[in-house]
Amino acid sequence: MTSYDYDLFVIGGGSGGVRAGRVAAGLGKKVGIAEEYRFGGTCVIRGCVPKKLFVYASQFPEHFEDAAGYGYTVGESRFSWPDLIAAKDKEIARLEGLYRKGLDSNGAEMFDTRAEIVGPHRVLLKASGKEVTAEKIVIAVGGTPNPHVEIPGSEHCISSNEAFHLEELPKAIVIAGGGYIAVEFANIFNGLGVETTLIYRGPEILRGFDNDMRVNLREAMEKKGIRVLLNDVIASVSKTGEGLSVKTDRGHELAASQVMLALGRTPNTGSLGLETVGVETDKSGAIVVDDYSRTNVDHIWALGDVTDRVQLTPVAIHEAMCFIETEYKNNPTKPDHDLIATAVFSQPEIGTVGLSEEVAAERFEELEVYLAKFRPMKATLSGREERTVMKIIVNAADRKVLGVHILGHEAGEMAQLVGIALKAGATKDDFDRTMAVHPTASEELVTMYQPTYRVKSGARV
Repeated sequence: MTSYDYDLFVIGGGSGGVRAGRVAAGLGKKVGIAEEYRFGGTCVIRGCVPKKLFVYASQFPEHFEDAAGYGYTVGESRFSWPDLIAAKDKEIARLEGLYRKGLDSNGAEMFDTRAEIVGPHRVLLKASGKEVTAEKIVIAVGGTPNPHVEIPGSEHCISSNEAFHLEELPKAIVIAGGGYIAVEFANIFNGLGVETTLIYRGPEILRGFDNDMRVNLREAMEKKGIRVLLNDVIASVSKTGEGLSVKTDRGHELAASQVMLALGRTPNTGSLGLETVGVETDKSGAIVVDDYSRTNVDHIWALGDVTDRVQLTPVAIHEAMCFIETEYKNNPTKPDHDLIATAVFSQPEIGTVGLSEEVAAERFEELEVYLAKFRPMKATLSGREERTVMKIIVNAADRKVLGVHILGHEAGEMAQLVGIALKAGATKDDFDRTMAVHPTASEELVTMYQPTYRVKSGARV
């Protein structure tokens, strides 16, 4: 029997890699895990967590304004970007410490270094030049922002990574992209008083989301002062005496302090040594895996964004737990990527689970669509012009709820809970039988009794 230095070696210390390493170590396996930047990965260090903290910060100006409608007199307020960055950094350091503590307390050995595969069962630790061997290897190195070097002047641009560490708040920013990262940062910077322009090549932001959510969010963003340029792309970025000049394909010329490219992420597989053992990747560099996250090499698995299946932190963690069940608990378990609830932390935010109307119309002969737009109660006294939008997509044949889409305050929280109902196979009748909680926005989900319209053979009727 071959002897290895480790039962399991994990390359990548993000949410998926840490979960796999920590739980395996807790089961008595000898585990090594390497991370070249900081333990916690994209989500904790420069992704979901600091982004949500920035979202909270950017909402306070509206909170101060709204307070007047409720009898408060709020004095002059001042915002310090350096103070926000310092507070964010302190919290991220605390969370990284918890990740390290979890690995250490379970007996996993951590390496603060880049790791590369150099042969079957062999991993090179770059910082020390030491090679180690492992019976099983898990690759969980995540993704990285696509720099789009083909854009003239791309070297003058930042990505979401750098946005978390800017020394000063820009006066004006141009953000390229229409996905959730671009949209969220556009709302963050706008909320903090930055002149913000969003440029997207498509006809509407947030491709893949329900169209009613996309349109209503974009309109709300524009009312807040965000300039949205659709069907356009950045042609070039150049330095000027005042900052940066952005030219677009459709003839716009914009001045900015910063330009942020949020034009997709690519699997972080470059120079990882995959070719030395023949690990298969697709044209984007994503590692190809089977239903159990196994690569074509029998001792190597891959989890999370590096596989480009579903790029969400909870999905990476779920895939890690399925790996543990399959490989160490004799319980073959496939990751379940169906009906994943998700949120866009825009302002207002989107919470969604299940099929959009557009996708459902392609798959089902007839749909019942329930759509409500209303002014949230909080806005009545504040006088703020905003709307909450709620939408339920139902298969007319069996009344099963196929999708729920929400735009408004705490939409993400609602999506998490309604996701349980959809995962359980709830029908519209189950929603109708559920007593409303009053007064709440979410009661609308159980009080829409008649369809707003139907969709037959792909057309609204």
